[in-house]
Amino acid sequence: MTSVTDDLPLAADFPKATVEDWRKLVDGVLKGAPFEKLVGKTYDGVRIDPLYPRATGVAPVVGRPAAAPWQIMQRIDHPDAAAANAQALTDLENGATGLALVFAGSNGSYGFGLEPTADAIAKILKDIHLDAGIGLDLQIGPQSRMAAIHVAEYVKSRGLDPAACDIRFGLDPLAAGAVWGNSPYTWEEIAPAATGAIKGLAALGFKGPFASADGRVIHDAGGSEVQELAFVLACGTAYLRAIEGGGVPLEQAQGMVYARLAADADQFLTMAKFRALRLLWARIEIACGLTPKPLFIAADTAWRMLTQRDPYVNMLRATMATFAAGLAGANAITVLPHTLALGLPDPFARRAARNTQLVLLEESNLAKVSDPAAGSGGIETLTAQLCEAAWALFQETEKAGGAFAALQQGVLQSKVAATRKAREANLAKRRDVLTGASEFPNLHERETVVLKATPIALAPYGEQKYKFDALSPTRLAEPFEALRDKSDAMLKAGGARPKLFLANLGTPADFTARATFAKSFFETGGIEAIDTDGFDNPAELAAAFKASGAALACLCSSDKIYAGRAEAAAQALQTAGARHIYLAGRPAAAEAALRAAGVTGFVFAGADALATLQDAYRRMEQP
Repeated sequence: MTSVTDDLPLAADFPKATVEDWRKLVDGVLKGAPFEKLVGKTYDGVRIDPLYPRATGVAPVVGRPAAAPWQIMQRIDHPDAAAANAQALTDLENGATGLALVFAGSNGSYGFGLEPTADAIAKILKDIHLDAGIGLDLQIGPQSRMAAIHVAEYVKSRGLDPAACDIRFGLDPLAAGAVWGNSPYTWEEIAPAATGAIKGLAALGFKGPFASADGRVIHDAGGSEVQELAFVLACGTAYLRAIEGGGVPLEQAQGMVYARLAADADQFLTMAKFRALRLLWARIEIACGLTPKPLFIAADTAWRMLTQRDPYVNMLRATMATFAAGLAGANAITVLPHTLALGLPDPFARRAARNTQLVLLEESNLAKVSDPAAGSGGIETLTAQLCEAAWALFQETEKAGGAFAALQQGVLQSKVAATRKAREANLAKRRDVLTGASEFPNLHERETVVLKATPIALAPYGEQKYKFDALSPTRLAEPFEALRDKSDAMLKAGGARPKLFLANLGTPADFTARATFAKSFFETGGIEAIDTDGFDNPAELAAAFKASGAALACLCSSDKIYAGRAEAAAQALQTAGARHIYLAGRPAAAEAALRAAGVTGFVFAGADALATLQDAYRRMEQP
């Protein structure tokens, strides 16, 4: 049947566009600057071009069944079992299709978590129909390793068919050791114990999967996409070997392993990462002589991108992360509530996390198309580049003797540390932006409500005989938040925040752009910027500075105005008692003259904002 629009192809009346035509237009905008200025690079050195042709000869990456929705998982991490049960029931009644049971001390517990006793688990799961299609994902750590057994015993005690229960048991001793930085046992001792637990659960009739390869460990520690993928491959392969070594046929072991990845606000890289993992795991399956089957991939929105300041922006970051993971075929997604970095989320934060997924699934219909990125030149190229680099790093861990040996030798940790250092440097210079924390701060935001709860006290886990560098979780915003905390403490103690006087010169057309930049620059560190209407007279400028009560000042105007007025203005501010005088903009050839006049610092795009702000506090604290 022919459509009425078949004779009306889009853009039929326009001349055909070519890459050469586009390059000519781009060159006109660049005005002599090199084209490489438009080329980006990831922390793995993966090249990102500004334009890609359509990819040809590619097939969709097989993930979820066609048009099947992902599981809407909700974190259950309240230390009080009764409260956790109430949260779980509310979540399931309001759209969640699965529960992530986060036990104290587990990877991703972030300070809270469930009590791992049999009695607590029975209370948590009370009135929850585990055989009614609800997904259950256990996140356990060294001290909560018995939680998997207790959940299995609870299922048996309720007379439920284990095969009818969709439970991912989350056994992951390698990730636990990586986070804690130690282990009481060697891998040769760990592997048989883990395999024994898996075989026991399978013998009871549970279908699994049982062992989790958790890439969040790398992501939380500041690592890159390639490092996260390589770690998942290394752990997953180690578990496959261990299970086969325990007498389980590889065809059966194949379905006993699943993966967890972090999804962050970088949409294209997140999509490429999830797609790459499926392709890489299929390569491992083929190398094992297996017919590839779609790997179950659970996604968590990223911990490291959460901010305590302006936490509502976390909702936007989580939405983008969920969007990317969903489009890339994640089987289950857990959205971290936007207030999690502040404490235990309240009902509103939990509802927002739930509804983020519901809206994308039920209103935006994201699951209706399988792998919509297939054929996209940019995402296909990113996927292929991640595959190539991750496979090379995976081979490096294999040469080291596998995941556990690689951790002992620091193979992965050294690379993660280098990436984290580079990431922190870019954040300090605000090249990587965290809205609300390192850019566009709000010093007058209201206090965010979180629940009051006492975390579970954890007993030490065995004698730590084997130690290595820990992959500790971190949030990128923490250095800026520490300065904001300092500002809050000063406000509470003395009734005022530290202040900076914006010494605007000339008319609004002259100073507005740089004054706006300077205000955001200093307020990211909790230093309140006092705006002004602009000055022509140095004496009036000095008088206004004195009246402001500020200790610091920042000259803001155009280069043209600076040339004629900046030195006199700086001298006036210095005479008026300014402890430190900044100038917004690069000093260029005038730096020596400006410093002689009293300017002691410069703020501009690309400057180390964090170091400048920390120095500002030191100067204000000096007598």
